[in-house]
Amino acid sequence: MVLFPSLVNGLARTVSYKKGKDHERDGGRKAVQELVKEARKNDLLLSSSGIVKSAKSNNFASVFSRKGQKGVNQDSLVIWEEFGCQEDMIFCGIFDGHGPWGHYVAKRVRKSVPAFLLCKWQDSVAEASLDLTFKLETDRNLHKFHIWKQSYMKACAAIDQDLKQQKEIDSFRSGTTALTIIKQGEDLIIANLGDSRAVLATTSEDGTLISLQLTTDMKPNLPEEAARIEQSRGRVFCLEDEPGVYRVWMPNGKTPGLALSRAFGDYCVKDFGVISVPDVTQRKLISKDQFVILATDGVWDVISNQEAVEIVSSTPYKEKAAQRLVECAVRQWKHKKRGIAMDDMSAVCLYFHSCTSHASTPKPLSS
Repeated sequence: MVLFPSLVNGLARTVSYKKGKDHERDGGRKAVQELVKEARKNDLLLSSSGIVKSAKSNNFASVFSRKGQKGVNQDSLVIWEEFGCQEDMIFCGIFDGHGPWGHYVAKRVRKSVPAFLLCKWQDSVAEASLDLTFKLETDRNLHKFHIWKQSYMKACAAIDQDLKQQKEIDSFRSGTTALTIIKQGEDLIIANLGDSRAVLATTSEDGTLISLQLTTDMKPNLPEEAARIEQSRGRVFCLEDEPGVYRVWMPNGKTPGLALSRAFGDYCVKDFGVISVPDVTQRKLISKDQFVILATDGVWDVISNQEAVEIVSSTPYKEKAAQRLVECAVRQWKHKKRGIAMDDMSAVCLYFHSCTSHASTPKPLSS
């Protein structure tokens, strides 16, 4: 049994080592499986609409998902409070499937990400020096973030390979986005793969609650994304009846018309520039930061970042925050996108403080 230094004490209490990589890998997987069972048993792991509240932290999560008008709900969510048995850590994830098998892909990835991430994090920690010393707190924080980033990169690569090998799921022309965050103490790690979005609610100097977008919507027309796709012989263009909606096409220009530049699955275009590499960033939370919203693109298609923050902050009961945000988006969709089939909509609202108060009264949404 090896005890890690202070730089990772908050991430793991202990990690067991066995001789041989296969033994270590199997042992890590079994350990994670046990952690999942324990979390479910203690109502700390949620994968449907509801709430998650731990008695050992100030975190509070409100979760809600609603089926659209395109068939089965292809959105999936997961909240894991006390992630990896750490009292000060919570994991939140939201996944938006697409294609004929999108709902199966989203569910598979929802199940895989937390488990794969914990295993890869353990590997990354094991590879790091255990006797590192840092003169500055900044150096320590950067190294901790680097470990998480490398863990995410390895986990996502492994998940995409694992998904490809699942014979019961046809992910050749189906896939899913993946937006996840880990909050550990005052550290927020964000990993984005696709076009779901994370928005932070924070208080400005004059006491007004404002929105801050934490992620970039990974669309094919973004300069860097388009350049990668085109260098890989993929094509990016809009259809005549969808002006402004850029999609990824194979060199023949016929399929699949994917409105994303990054996703799990979608193996028909993985050789043409679509990747499963997440954009991993971090934020050091401060006392003025109140909550973060994760939502699938259906919500953001009709609700602005600031409107979302105002809706959540003005909800009388935090338990209903995610549901109210989605319901407001549904009403706005009917108003702004009349005649267009409504998308599935899902949201996670993670509050950072047990008691949330705001210095200003949010402006009401315009009708």
